[in-house]
Amino acid sequence: QVELVEFGGGLVQSGGSLRLSCAASRFESIDGMYWYRQAPGKERELVAGLAKGGRINDYAESVLGRFTISRDQTNNTLYLQMNSLEPEDTAMYYCLARGCSGDMCGDFWGRGTQVTVSS
Repeated sequence: QVELVEFGGGLVQSGGSLRLSCAASRFESIDGMYWYRQAPGKERELVAGLAKGGRINDYAESVLGRFTISRDQTNNTLYLQMNSLEPEDTAMYYCLARGCSGDMCGDFWGRGTQVTVSS
């Protein structure tokens, strides 16, 4: 069974930085990996994504120039470097992997890691 584990969240002051990691395991192939976030009372939104081959899909406009997505393909780990954090970035951050394990293909979610930015 595939597994995605996010870590690196925490409490940080406005203007600070955090680096999130997402470790993917038991996949046979991964086409893309993405970071989403969901703040209380809001819908889940795409933060950034990396398609197969390392092509960056998109960044949410609100994080442009502050967040950087990257991936270590040798160990299937996705990263999100978050700089100049703002209170509006407070949310649960989720990792999504689009891939296959055996005959099961689809989108797989991690359980999330909480990011809280204090003003």
